[in-house]
Amino acid sequence: MAENLMLRREGFKLGTFSSNCSSGMTVTKIPERWDASWENNLKLGRMLDEAGIDFMLPIARWIGYGGETDFHGGVLEPVVWATALLASTQRISVFATVHTAANNPVVTAKQIATMDQVGGGRAGLNIVAGWNKPEYEALGLDLPADHETRYGYAQEWFDVVRKLWQSDTHFDWEGEYFHLRGVKGAPGPVRGGVPILNAAGSGQGREFATRNADYLFTPAIDLTRSVDEIAALKAQAAGKGREVGVLTFSHVICRETEAEARDWLTHTAETNADWEAVDNLVKLQFAHAQSFPHDLLAQIRHLMAAGHGGYPLVGTPEQVVEGILSLHAAGFAGTTLSFVDYAEEFPFFRDRVLPLLAQAGIR
Repeated sequence: MAENLMLRREGFKLGTFSSNCSSGMTVTKIPERWDASWENNLKLGRMLDEAGIDFMLPIARWIGYGGETDFHGGVLEPVVWATALLASTQRISVFATVHTAANNPVVTAKQIATMDQVGGGRAGLNIVAGWNKPEYEALGLDLPADHETRYGYAQEWFDVVRKLWQSDTHFDWEGEYFHLRGVKGAPGPVRGGVPILNAAGSGQGREFATRNADYLFTPAIDLTRSVDEIAALKAQAAGKGREVGVLTFSHVICRETEAEARDWLTHTAETNADWEAVDNLVKLQFAHAQSFPHDLLAQIRHLMAAGHGGYPLVGTPEQVVEGILSLHAAGFAGTTLSFVDYAEEFPFFRDRVLPLLAQAGIR
């Protein structure tokens, strides 16, 4: 059995986000934007694994955001992607992102257990209760307008998954949303379960996350606000007798000089941003999601172009380290990383930033 790095509580977690999606996290038109081919993901996964990065996290996307690039119009399906990466790596944890409304829990329980068997215990599950109405329509589904229904469904969905992982006998399930007969989940995950991640902004979502997840995923826009937010989330989890780590996501542009980094940011996320796709993304967040605080969302259009709203880590290696240390100081348990071109830019981060983080004592 391999160690699952996401079960460790010590150390500041680092992972990558959205490398399975075309353009990654950068809504840009430049030709150097991320090509989410399997070849590139395999190359990246092996580099991350060898460098000691903790995890890889995909996005589950079924239609793109339009614009000139149709941002996220090309996506490798997360369960298949994660299983293949687990078979091709040794240490890194790999999550699958699963939309509850689009996936039967009996099937998902079997898929994640199989993933975990393939990876020797290194799988993880990121649960999405749903927010993107056009995707629901593309799948022939209705997006419930209220968060209570979305998370009520998600809770029963995960209760079924968890019982399948824990039960060694056949059972029936008679609930509000699922009516199952004679189901059984063998074989289960290597440890009887896998680390659970959930991104939540609404009150109902955070009730779900603090009840079920090992890690709650939330943006870091105003770190002063984040300090209070993280403390409240940890207290909410503690009230349920649980411990939840809070993760965020960051976008990295790391260069020898700050001027080089700022020039690349301007080139990718201002001069050549796909603004139509950016605006489509922002409008959907306003209309159907509470992942980003709405009072801040209007202020971060440029961050949406640069890295899907991720915390900006832009500058020299020392400046990037300073930014990561500020996330750690705010109380975050870790962050994902995105790059305009992950495989091209990660080696510089590996060679120049990771040693400084080790010296700082957080890795």
